[in-house]
Amino acid sequence: MSSHTRTDSLRRRTAKVSAVAVLAATALTGCSEEAKLGWMPTERGTTDNADMILDLWIGSWIAALVVGLITWGLMLWCMIAYRRRKYETGYPRQVAYHAPLEVFYTIVPIALIMSLFFFTERTQAEITAVHDDPDVTVQVYGKQWAWDFNYLSEDVWDTGLQGHLDGEEGVPERVPTLYLPVDSDVELQVTSRDVVHSFWVPAFLEKADMFPGRTNNISITTGREGEYFGKCTELCGEYHSEMLFNVNVVSQAEYDAHIQSLRDAGQTGALGEEYSRDSYPSADSQQDETFNN
Repeated sequence: MSSHTRTDSLRRRTAKVSAVAVLAATALTGCSEEAKLGWMPTERGTTDNADMILDLWIGSWIAALVVGLITWGLMLWCMIAYRRRKYETGYPRQVAYHAPLEVFYTIVPIALIMSLFFFTERTQAEITAVHDDPDVTVQVYGKQWAWDFNYLSEDVWDTGLQGHLDGEEGVPERVPTLYLPVDSDVELQVTSRDVVHSFWVPAFLEKADMFPGRTNNISITTGREGEYFGKCTELCGEYHSEMLFNVNVVSQAEYDAHIQSLRDAGQTGALGEEYSRDSYPSADSQQDETFNN
């Protein structure tokens, strides 16, 4: 087999592999509802924090594109301007240094990094700020493998279990749903009853880890009515994949009606620490248990 034949064969194999990869990526992205949004990770107006994260995300892409275009342009210009001409021999004239160019290549990356750090830190500070007087405060407990929602500002609770926990397909009607009123300051206090979980609503562009004995906060202002899905994003055991929930951002009237339905069902108060379990017992408690046995 000649080298030309081997090259053609390699190119055909590479083209086939590339085509399969593109088709696979297209099929996988088709499985996600967010893929319908195109290149945007979520829609504007979902929450105030999502809009700020979108602005940072888009600005970072624009900066990266500008740097890429300049870099590609310089590379192309060098390849054309300094290409070897016909009948030229030997090496081109060598220089030990080029001070202006070296200063440029030092200052520009530093300026880019400092700018990215500034905008990132500013956005992070804004989205992690806690509301002083939220309209709604919800305590969210993650547990193997479900969710408890304590509406602290309303003194009611709700809970639910997504699937059968036997490997069968989950039942959508059983998915626990968190209700939030639209155009409201919301404080989510997330924690865990057993192991490490993670609270994530993809459309909100935020997630928070959930640790036993510790509370993290998510402070948002809801901006548009809609139904959003959430999930646990920390591998937490056998049925981690079934630890799903929904978030319904509804009108104030619909939110009040849901809260009243919980009161009518007798679900007043809160599901507290009495339903948690100690997944990380201390050394002293382990010694006491061993002694008692």
